[in-house]
Amino acid sequence: MALLHNRVSNEELKQLMLQEKDPRTTVSFYAYFPIQHPKEFRDWLYKSLYQLKVFGRIYVAKEGINAQISVPSANFEAFKTFLYSIPALNGLRLNIAVEDDGKSFWVLKIKVREKIVADGIEDPNFSMENKGRYVNAAEMNNLLEQQDTIVIDMRNHYEYEVGHFKNAIEIPSDTFREQLPMAVDMMKGNEEKNIIMYCTGGIRCEKASAYMLYQGFKNVFHLEGGIINYAKQASEMNLTAQFIGKNFVFDNRLGERITEDIIAKCHQCGQPCDTHTNCANNGCHLLFIQCKSCAAEFEGCCSQECKNSIHMPLERQKEIRQGHDKGQHIFNKSKQRLRPRLDELNGL
Repeated sequence: MALLHNRVSNEELKQLMLQEKDPRTTVSFYAYFPIQHPKEFRDWLYKSLYQLKVFGRIYVAKEGINAQISVPSANFEAFKTFLYSIPALNGLRLNIAVEDDGKSFWVLKIKVREKIVADGIEDPNFSMENKGRYVNAAEMNNLLEQQDTIVIDMRNHYEYEVGHFKNAIEIPSDTFREQLPMAVDMMKGNEEKNIIMYCTGGIRCEKASAYMLYQGFKNVFHLEGGIINYAKQASEMNLTAQFIGKNFVFDNRLGERITEDIIAKCHQCGQPCDTHTNCANNGCHLLFIQCKSCAAEFEGCCSQECKNSIHMPLERQKEIRQGHDKGQHIFNKSKQRLRPRLDELNGL
């Protein structure tokens, strides 16, 4: 019988995954549907996916499911059959990774959450039943050509920085719960315009579209399957991609390239670069962009101080880290760049 939780160390599991010879497929999916007993559903799901050797991160809540996983390619059809055996998920769109070496996850974690996306919405009258209209890649490109279209990126700054749709507006916060009311405030006066919302895989922009409609906006759209599905459809339809750069993803890869454009810069030297990394100093672990030259110079660290720290004895490193709350440690300059873009939108 499968255990309901992992009992092996994270590092050991990562090494086992890296030694695997059989190919894996990285998949993401989500669905808003009522789950009466999330804990029981979670335990049943864990047992079933454990048998299929699925790795990844899955959140379950009363409002639905959100998953980013990898599955042995040989088990993909069995996984799909199992998933579609759940009535609410039958025929669900599965987002297959654009760039994939199968090394995205190394352990299965399924957690019960209050919501699959923390939104900060407490209004009991809000419902996901009335949401914006889906648009596919071709429809997205057509809408982008219309003058009365506004494109809103519902992702975090570090995602937007390395890739986004042309002329997309960034909501300057790294939490979705803050972005929702900010998006409403920023769009006041544009209630009649076409508003397209997008995100990585569709889950955030789908909820955001419903919230915008609830707040009185009339013509709200959201990109079906997010950037991941857009890239796939654009390739299949032979469309010119209007998304430029790299799509940040929340797994070990930290990004998959959509176009060859490099629109970000190394946070240390300022040279063109869009490779995210986490600071090699475990007491810091800052998520930032670092080029190969700086990675070599700073040994994968974000600063000289962190570089010095990693050469200290392990006991001293642990001493320094003790009681230190890293929190959400992300390099972010989005708020400094917001005002010029808003002035442009409002014709100032």
